[in-house]
Amino acid sequence: MPQSMTPVIAIISEHASPLALAGGVDSGGQNVYVANLAKQLARRGWRVDVFTRRDRSFLPEVLHWKRNVRIVHVPAGPPRFVPKEELLPAMAPFRDFLLRYFRAAPFPYSIAHANFFMSGEAAQAPAAARGIPLVMTFHALGRVRRQHQAGADRFPDERFAIEERLARGAARVVAECAQDRDDLLNLYGADPERIDVVPCGFDPAEIGPLDRRWARAQLGWDAGAFIVLQLGRLVPRKGVANVIRGVAALRERHRVNARLYVVGGNSEIPNEVATPEIGRLRRLAAALGVADRVHFVGRRARRVLSLYYSAADVFVTTPWYEPFGITPVEAMACGTPVVGADVGGIRSTVLDGLTGLLVPPEDPAALADSLARLHADPALRARLGEAGRRRANRCFTWKRVAQQMVAVYERAYGIDRGAAPDLLRGQAP
Repeated sequence: MPQSMTPVIAIISEHASPLALAGGVDSGGQNVYVANLAKQLARRGWRVDVFTRRDRSFLPEVLHWKRNVRIVHVPAGPPRFVPKEELLPAMAPFRDFLLRYFRAAPFPYSIAHANFFMSGEAAQAPAAARGIPLVMTFHALGRVRRQHQAGADRFPDERFAIEERLARGAARVVAECAQDRDDLLNLYGADPERIDVVPCGFDPAEIGPLDRRWARAQLGWDAGAFIVLQLGRLVPRKGVANVIRGVAALRERHRVNARLYVVGGNSEIPNEVATPEIGRLRRLAAALGVADRVHFVGRRARRVLSLYYSAADVFVTTPWYEPFGITPVEAMACGTPVVGADVGGIRSTVLDGLTGLLVPPEDPAALADSLARLHADPALRARLGEAGRRRANRCFTWKRVAQQMVAVYERAYGIDRGAAPDLLRGQAP
């Protein structure tokens, strides 16, 4: 590959389009990851094609989204929303489309970067056929999910064999945290020499601190209340029920009447039809006697999320498991202290006692005790929040993530081609 040639990458993300609004059942961190990685690579001078499933009939096959970034809508399965647990049969036509597209492309792809196991299933054969190194980010692992969700996990068992094949066969595998790396080694037999740990990030132009009093005024929130924020996808594994139980325990154990705001869902107006999980959570809040303290906000556009992060006294996220978790980093970037579950990527981003507090994932009493500690000590909240803001800007910007990912691509390219590593650097603007 000549050095004068512009690097071109195929990012495959079968169910998570950069165009989707985060917060829905199947729209969250992966969408944010793919969108921001594509934008950062484009800023470095790369050309990026994002391949995602066509889930609405009016979408064009090729959409010029940003400078140097195209979104290719793949006709695989019906052109409507399909839960990701039911999408595996659509990966055969997805694969066949990629085979044709890669073959007919007027420019050779330097790297194929698959996101989630189904993207890897669709991309592996087309990449091999064209001699394109395959980089794999799983975002979640089926065997870990099954350990935590058991019968509630609706993905087919074929997922395990697919993930094992990809973990062992990809040129590089990207783990999002140390726990993710350990799971790939211990549960899938991945080659430790082919695993790179690269975190997720945030965009300082999009997410940053705002004056708390001003932010509360904009949202109409009580200026004097102790406010806890939960933000993200409303699915059981995210542990929102545990946060509600924690707020109830905070009142019972410590006599602190906090307000909990829950941002997320499948619609801007929160309702149980669009987001059935809201119904379950509302019933739980009522049963615990805190229905008047728990407020469901609905889905919100990313451009306003800083308002919510900045308006809260504490951001809480206690999922059962979490490969990375972008929302704690975003809260830290806004200077808001985080109370997070001591699992996965949260353990690697939130430094216990320095940038936030870690608690067991399903322990509302421990969560209540941590919230009470922060409620009683505004100086501690300010200290943790400021340390978190500095850590987020130092370690977790998307620009930094993209720099690390380019190094991964260079290693993948060198493994498969024996090429000099600087062939993929591109030209920074």
